[in-house]
Amino acid sequence: MPASEASDTTATKTHSAPAPASVVEGEITATVRLVRHLITALIAAAVLAGIVRGLTTSASGTAAVVDGMVLTEVSLAAVLILLGSFVEGFGFGLSLGTQWPYTRNILTLLIDGDPEAAHRIVATLVGVFGVVLVILAPGSGTISGLSMVVLTALLGIGTLHVLAGRLPAVVHGAHGLLAYGVFLAYLSTLLLPGVGFWSYLGTTTALHALLLTVFLGGMTTGQRGFGKPIEAFSWPRRPPQLVMMVHLFAALGVVATLGALMPQYPVALYIAVAQISVGFLLFHAVNLKPENPGILVAFHQAMALSITVAVLAAGH
Repeated sequence: MPASEASDTTATKTHSAPAPASVVEGEITATVRLVRHLITALIAAAVLAGIVRGLTTSASGTAAVVDGMVLTEVSLAAVLILLGSFVEGFGFGLSLGTQWPYTRNILTLLIDGDPEAAHRIVATLVGVFGVVLVILAPGSGTISGLSMVVLTALLGIGTLHVLAGRLPAVVHGAHGLLAYGVFLAYLSTLLLPGVGFWSYLGTTTALHALLLTVFLGGMTTGQRGFGKPIEAFSWPRRPPQLVMMVHLFAALGVVATLGALMPQYPVALYIAVAQISVGFLLFHAVNLKPENPGILVAFHQAMALSITVAVLAAGH
């Protein structure tokens, strides 16, 4: 394995290739430390928002507790997706190797600021809240949400092996798709109470185009592998380039779909148009710094989450 290079701004070392155990330690830079504080604040805000909603809702008793917990669960599901993008953006995809779900020193890594450690801890919180919600308020959204939490967790180990080059990229795409499914299930429970999740999903065309793009985005990440560029191209000649091209056409399909449905989803359309430009910037960032393309990965993901919220809010 290549020798690691010391960095003045890091608390750990970065390796240019996976070790036999597939452990590639990320760099704990000042930006990563800032991200740690941001994620901590978002988690605290998610819990606080749930408490406030539970205390101020018109419901009482168990119903009030459920109202608050659903808001917290939606927020944590969004934080979890963002954490996944921070993991990719700062090169922590294999910082825990292929060990799953935990390692002996995961809490130490969490305190040090490792986004992958935080990702797994937040995933655990989402699962715990999901179980409690099914117990307190079994319904289409809560049961579907918990089911997809379990499937997402099971595919979590698969994504590690995709990055290590041992499984196909479709596993990474399915993992991302299920993560958005979890977010959608609880968001629909929050914004559209009483509406069956699967029936709503089946009849909302805008979400079909968006979820296809999310799946292909995960495929793009999985296909290029850990720390590898897609490389500039005028015509796709390698699998990562082909998947990237299909992902681009799917993103354009989201814009076309939302445009055809105007004026139903104006905010979602505007964000989707801007998202195309961000996607091109991210493509160049991945090629310039394939091991850690940076904050653009999270920004790209945040915009996809915003489109999702805008679509559901329009039907609220």
